[in-house]
Amino acid sequence: MTGRFDHGEAFRALEHRLSNGLNVVLVPRPALHQVSVALFLRVGSRFETAETNGVSHFLEHMLYRGTPSRPNAHAQALAFEGLGGTLYAATAADHGLMTLTLPPETLLEALPLLGEVVQSPVFSSIEVERRIVHEEILEDLDDDGRQVGADNLVRGLLYGEHPLGFPITGSLATLASFDVPSLRAHHARHYRAGNAVLAVAGALPEGLLPALERSLGPLPGGAAVAALAPPPPAGRPRFRYVESDGSQTDLRVAFRAVGERDPREPAAEVLLRLVDDGMSTRLYERLCDDKGLCYDVSASFEAYEDDGVFDLAAETQHARAPEVMRELLGLCAELAAEGPSDAELDKVRKRASWGTRAMLDDAEALASFYGLARLAGIAPDPARRCEEILAVTREQVRDVAGQIFRPERLAAVAVGVLGKAERARLERVVRAFGA
Repeated sequence: MTGRFDHGEAFRALEHRLSNGLNVVLVPRPALHQVSVALFLRVGSRFETAETNGVSHFLEHMLYRGTPSRPNAHAQALAFEGLGGTLYAATAADHGLMTLTLPPETLLEALPLLGEVVQSPVFSSIEVERRIVHEEILEDLDDDGRQVGADNLVRGLLYGEHPLGFPITGSLATLASFDVPSLRAHHARHYRAGNAVLAVAGALPEGLLPALERSLGPLPGGAAVAALAPPPPAGRPRFRYVESDGSQTDLRVAFRAVGERDPREPAAEVLLRLVDDGMSTRLYERLCDDKGLCYDVSASFEAYEDDGVFDLAAETQHARAPEVMRELLGLCAELAAEGPSDAELDKVRKRASWGTRAMLDDAEALASFYGLARLAGIAPDPARRCEEILAVTREQVRDVAGQIFRPERLAAVAVGVLGKAERARLERVVRAFGA
């Protein structure tokens, strides 16, 4: 398969700026029976301090709590659902989003309410929502209040005191400190036109641009919020064991990777798809099908503007933890030394092409792609992103694996119940990586 994706014209998008400077991307797909709106903003734990950690996530929750015309959570939800849609919001380390997918005929009616949610949240019932988020944070704590979330722990090892090492939800202590003035201050800093991108995809109704101007044009302007540069890698493997009751040990292997603007980023994306994109890829075959060490395993690659995290996750019975860790790190070492086979790379290319073409039938996927891509300033459309993937060579995958899977970029975490000897064996496996 060549590096050319032959459906590029189908992904035609129109660019527009509202009077306040908000970047709007319109992706017309008239054959669809839905339209999806996605607002992406530079907000999240990366833009917080130790004292404000978790405020982006709590603010996201409070956006469900009503607007001037729908003054509580139930009235707001009922208004959106009565128009055939459900408001969805999420917070990541370096961005936040709100999405709304509707029948095309109700979008213009829904936009004024969406504009209120974005611009004029009333922050009602803050103590009720605080209790909800309190429960969410408890999911990653043990009975003594210690952090046992493997994802949070491994990112803390990778980044130390830098905000990229903070948990997205924050802590119980920071949650208790948030009040309406602090929420309003964080909202005013981040929910601005210059710090956001809006994408609308699907069957676009007539009069959409004037309706967007009326509903989101009043959003204040302002420049994009800057992010603190990440620290250098640690220089040696880092390991942490946290004792936590349960039937299995939760393992994380994470490496500092490349950022979304790095020319090696497409090769890192291909590397992820080689490791974990279905049950026939290396990770699942090796640990589950071949050795029977785990029920499930996974990998992820999260790229930020100037850095990234490539991680592998597995859960296994406690006594097997050192063996599973050895297999995880062995897989990384093999890819760094040898790269993929021709057959593996061919499968990645075919699945990337098929997956990109399937986006033409998915308004929500299109809006999410364009919103995040414009916010990050990366691939202009799915077709060209696919071409980047198709053009990656075996040598480029091997090289990026060799650059990522290095001891100075490694952090590993085990959360479970291990004896002293098992703990020592597990740590030796991590410390010996790349030696």
